Amino acid sequence: MMGIALRMARRGIGTTSPNPSVGAVIADEAAQEVISRAVTAPSGRPHAEPLAIAEAGERARGKTMYVTLEPCSHHGKTPPCSDAVINAGLARVVVALSDPDPRVSGRGLDQLRKAGIAVTRGVRAHEAHWLTRGHIVRVSERRPFVQLKMALSADGCVPHGTGHEPVFVTGPLARAMGHLLRAEADAILIGHGTLKDDDPDLTCRLPGLASRSPIRVVLAADPVGIEGSRLVQTASTVPVHLVTTESGIAANAEAIGQMTASGVVIHTVRAVGGRIWLPSLLERLAEIGVTRLLVEGGPSVWRAFARHGLFDEVILFRARGGGATTSPISIAAAAAELECQAGLTGLLLHARRHLAGDDMLVFRRPSGHTGFIPPAGLSSGDT
Repeated sequence: MMGIALRMARRGIGTTSPNPSVGAVIADEAAQEVISRAVTAPSGRPHAEPLAIAEAGERARGKTMYVTLEPCSHHGKTPPCSDAVINAGLARVVVALSDPDPRVSGRGLDQLRKAGIAVTRGVRAHEAHWLTRGHIVRVSERRPFVQLKMALSADGCVPHGTGHEPVFVTGPLARAMGHLLRAEADAILIGHGTLKDDDPDLTCRLPGLASRSPIRVVLAADPVGIEGSRLVQTASTVPVHLVTTESGIAANAEAIGQMTASGVVIHTVRAVGGRIWLPSLLERLAEIGVTRLLVEGGPSVWRAFARHGLFDEVILFRARGGGATTSPISIAAAAAELECQAGLTGLLLHARRHLAGDDMLVFRRPSGHTGFIPPAGLSSGDT
């Protein structure tokens, strides 16, 4: 049953910001019957638990709820989910994860126990952790979940666009998977160099998922020339946020005014050594509700995130080249290319897929990684 709840939670990823995507199932365990199931609604409300209870109606009484995250216990824009569970007369609640949000943090489970509801915690917690990691790190580290997405040619090189459009080195299936990653992100980020090389759209163009295009974020300490980009021209359709510095705004006042008039949201963050200080950037994104950030590059941006240790997953799309008989890339070769192109080392392979003539490899940061490396003279507490 928890597996069904996890799959429900997966459906909502990228749609529930600023809240986590939670899956809930109400089951009659004696009959092995699923009575109802739900996922957090788009924009984060209503939560999954009251939706599942509403669908089950009176049949929820005396039954078991499986839920991927501890029911909330505080009054926000909606009543506490713990109250809804108690009022529904459920006999047992099985939870994958406790909620690290200090407004909850075990209180929801305590309320259920005090109401006489049997509580089981920790079922398939590892899977739930990765589905919910955007929420976890937002409340515990003041940053979103960060995926670095890289596409390399068959010789391990980064393609550079023509200045008007990107150059694709992978096939249609790999590119479709890249668009699915966009649909599951709250925001997508590129650097100034990638914008100048590719002039990209950064939207999700999968059939039926265009509405799930994420916020498009451009990182530019000196935002010269951005005002004429495709992103700015379409900012009224899909949101665009420019992250820059006070000096960057001062040096480009007229262009900033044009971009603001076009609907671009401007953020100023701290700079260190003339470069945007990434912890400050991620804290700002967390403040506006971003829980999942897809970083599409390019190399200088990848290296900055790697140097600071501010990432959770690396998604590598690698072209094989040379026809369908070309062998998949080895793990050692992929690791070498990640180090060469982005300075990434010590990653753990989580999954790999063969996508026609391309490879897709998912690496994760080891759990013992301690975070970013502050520049000389600046402590990690100065974020």
